[in-house]
This record gives sequence, C-alpha cells and structure tokens, in this order.
Amino acid sequence: MDFSLDQTQETVAEIVVGLLAREASDPADPSGVNPALWEAMAKADLLSLALPERLGGADLGLPEVATVLTEVGRGAAPVPALATLGFGLLPVLALGTPEQQDALLGEVGTGRVLTAALCEPGAAFPVAPATTAVADGDGVVVTGLKVAVPFADTAYRILVPTDAGVVLVDPTSDGVTLAPISTSSRGPEFSVRLDGVRVPAAEVLGGDNQMLYRIALAAIGAYADGLLAGATTLTAEHLRTREQFGKPLATFQAVAQQIADAYVTSRTLHVAALASVWRVSEGLDADSAIELGSADGDLEVLSYWLAAEVPAAMRTLHHLHGGLGVDVTYPMHRYFSIAKDLARLVGGASSRLDLVGARCSSI
Repeated sequence: MDFSLDQTQETVAEIVVGLLAREASDPADPSGVNPALWEAMAKADLLSLALPERLGGADLGLPEVATVLTEVGRGAAPVPALATLGFGLLPVLALGTPEQQDALLGEVGTGRVLTAALCEPGAAFPVAPATTAVADGDGVVVTGLKVAVPFADTAYRILVPTDAGVVLVDPTSDGVTLAPISTSSRGPEFSVRLDGVRVPAAEVLGGDNQMLYRIALAAIGAYADGLLAGATTLTAEHLRTREQFGKPLATFQAVAQQIADAYVTSRTLHVAALASVWRVSEGLDADSAIELGSADGDLEVLSYWLAAEVPAAMRTLHHLHGGLGVDVTYPMHRYFSIAKDLARLVGGASSRLDLVGARCSSI
C-alpha cells in the first residue's frame, strides 16, 4: 500500500507550513493559544477542507484533515485544530444528518471551535459511558461528568458520548459547569459537569459512540505523528550545529545512537498513524471493536505506541538538548508537554496495553 501524499495533500501541507512560519507562535506564551494563526488557517480555507460543497468546503476527507493535523503537530502550534477538526467536524459529518451538519458546521470554516468530551473519570474513550441521556419530550436530558475536554470554554458545541449515543451540548447551557484543569502544555482544558442539561432533538446525533472514538483516535495519531517528527528534526538540527570539544554533538556515538532510537520511534508512529487514518477513512473494520476496546486493532496499537513510546522518545530528545530544552523561549518544552497531555488523553500506556492484550487474546 502506497501511503505517499497525493498532490492535494502535498499542497495542503505546504500551505500549513507556510502559515506556521508566517504566524510563528511564542513558545513562552502562557495562554496556549495563537489566535492569529487560527484566523490565518481559516482565511486559507484549511478549516473547510472536509466541509461539503454546499457549505463552501472542498468536500475532502480524513486524509486531507490528517495532513493538516500532522503539520500543525510538527510545529507544535497552539491552535484548536485537533479539537475542532478531529473531535468535532469529522464526527459530525459521519454521524449528523444534512440538517444538523448545516446548522453546526456552517461557520467552522471561519474559525468556529468545536470539541468533544472523550473521557470520564478513570475511563478514556469508555465503551459504555456513565453519562446518561434520558428522553424527555422533544429532546433528551443529559447528566454526567466528563474530563480532559480541550477548548470547552470557547467551543460552540461539545460532542458528548452518552449511553444513548452522541449528543451536542452547548457549554453555556443551564446545568453545564466548566472547571479548568491544569495541563502540561498549559493549553485550555476542562472538566465538564452536566447536571440535567436539556438538549433538543435537533442536536442529538445518536449513532455509535465508537465512530466518534475511531475518528478522534485517528486524528490524535496524525497529530502525534507530526509532533514527534517535529521534535526529532528540531533535536537533529541542534546536534548538528552545537559543538563540544570542537566537534558537533551529532558526531558522538552515544548521541547518535539516542537520536537514532527516537527516529525509529517516530517512523513507527508514522506508519501506524497513516495505516489508521487510511483504515478509518475507508470504513474498514467498523464492526471489529472488541468488548473491552474502543476501536479496531490498528487504532489500539497506535494508541498504545503513542502513550508508551512517544513520551519516552520525547524525554530522550529533551535530554539531548541539555539545559536548552527547559528554556521556555525554546520550543522543545512544548513538544514534550503536548506529548504528555496526549498520552494522558488516550488513557495512558497501561490501559492501552490492556486493550491490545484483550484483542490478541480474542484472536
């Protein structure tokens, strides 16, 4: 299978790279958000790639959106691209009716933020969410607690998996309480308490929570792919130009071995991310989720690799930078911090290894 970028994807990647260079983010900015870059992405039509033509989009799909997310990750850019595109836009296109898509997605291309509540206390991507949606008249009443919800304070809607499928929750609705959560990367993240929140029937997507999870995991993988590749390139350049005892650091055997290990991890993640994006975009193995899992086997392996190996590789890359790596004006700390947040978001290495083991035992 040839996973090389096609001409459209190459063009998308070039546009994102150009914007990241033009709207450079300050690594020391404590807000964790670059509004100017997000606005520039909207003006470049990068946020509308997957929108239907009737909504002014290019009617493309997950592979093109994944290209955007990979390049955003490569630059460790602080924008809500993963939440809006991977957790919001693509799942709504997969689960929503044309009427729901028109109502919700019409302004995404201009910068409207979406997100999803993928985790509950002690359970990332739960197969059977504890959050309930009880039918009540012409809508449902939603009750539960979600954690690790990015950009919940600025999102137009939050996609919430419940025991009755996915519902759209307005974060300003009565009964919704947002509590900020401290993150490694300092990006905006919240716990969301839903206390009898009424959701009209028009904003009940229903469907299978697994579809939301599968798309979200594929998007996270694409983003993490770029993140580790960007950190590896940054470190390689540092080792090439920084000298010790009159020689570039890259010429020392121990240093070369460590950067080589990180490169192998990065390339393995790249293959796993591409395979997962392809599988989800083609609709393959849609019914192959195991009882304890939240997605098919490729996504479970991808998630485990992300949670177990990416933070370890980032620690090595951080170490190879020496004291420079902890300088807040230098970007390495952002790569490392975002990687830790992503590993936590998918549930950590132990829980993901349990899912891989459960799948293997069922074969």
